[in-house]
Amino acid sequence: MKKISTQKIRAFRKIVYEHYRAHGRHHLPWRKTTNPYRILVSEIMLQQTQVERVEKKYREFLKIFPTLKSLAHVPLADVLRTWQGLGYNRRAKMLHLAAREVVKNHTDRMPRDFDALT
Repeated sequence: MKKISTQKIRAFRKIVYEHYRAHGRHHLPWRKTTNPYRILVSEIMLQQTQVERVEKKYREFLKIFPTLKSLAHVPLADVLRTWQGLGYNRRAKMLHLAAREVVKNHTDRMPRDFDALT
């Protein structure tokens, strides 16, 4: 397997960053946060769902469940009711389960170490 040069990697990164600066959807709410919980919610919602549909639901979901802890401590039925309209309810179920696991095993905070999540 041929190794890619550092110079080519830098050139590729430059192209990607320039494209993002010019065409990225900077207005999207999840682009304006570094909060791991909010980013996780957006990533799960965006799977197989149009961005326009997620924008409204994302805000609604975070208004009802503003923290990992608030999501973890409600019945799944409440989560599914809020998720309604996004489809693929299994994603909501898994997000709810992840919130419960993090609250239970990581003192209400998303671990920074990937291995801690597995």
